[in-house]
Amino acid sequence: MSDQHAFETVEPLPETCCPTVWLWPGQALYAGPGLGLEPHSGSVWCLVVGVDAPVTVTLAGRTIVARSVLIPPRLTHHLSVRGAMVSSYLDPSSQRSASCRQQFAEYRDGIGVGHAAETALAAMPDDDDTARHWLEVAAPEVPHRIDPRIELVAKQIREDPAVAVPARELAAAAGLSESRFLHLFRREAGTSLRRYRIWSRLVAAGTAVAAGENLTTAAADSGFASPSHLADSFKTTFGLSATQLLSTGLRIRTP
Repeated sequence: MSDQHAFETVEPLPETCCPTVWLWPGQALYAGPGLGLEPHSGSVWCLVVGVDAPVTVTLAGRTIVARSVLIPPRLTHHLSVRGAMVSSYLDPSSQRSASCRQQFAEYRDGIGVGHAAETALAAMPDDDDTARHWLEVAAPEVPHRIDPRIELVAKQIREDPAVAVPARELAAAAGLSESRFLHLFRREAGTSLRRYRIWSRLVAAGTAVAAGENLTTAAADSGFASPSHLADSFKTTFGLSATQLLSTGLRIRTP
């Protein structure tokens, strides 16, 4: 199957100056135009800040309008942004995810509203240094510990996401039943084992594309069964296709 067939042809998004994605282990940061997103359910915590205007989140008939929102994993929602935005995707098992959640004093329907530093976060990062600074303000890296058995599994998945060790084997290695292991993983990591694998594979695929790989090779090397599997996972996680995002002239940075 060709990349063009797997990643459907769509109308390009409005372009702004150099929309950019920065990828770090387990974390991603996007700065650019507000994307024409469809309803979706992410695999990790997502912090969104409207640069030019507030963002609107709609779920189950309820609407939340705020300058900054923190959306948890596995929550189906529709996100609308006018103008530019900055969004950060935070590994749910990371120190940054825990510290970012603490920056929100108010939660509505599970969504954080009003980051403590949202005024500073409304500034668009435009290079590697300002992107790192944005991430540090949004989600300071402070000590945070999860169950060491789950921490080890999460680290293994991040480092080699293409390897799909069955849950029963991971559970046995941790000295747990499979059901107890899956429950503990969801509680400690904040998302399911399956979604954590998908997130780690998406980050790996993005890193491969940044290194010059085509989508077919990136999909295979990251553990996706096919380019269409990568395409479906990308759209389900982010609310738009990879082709639509790349059509903006997106830069992918791996500082």
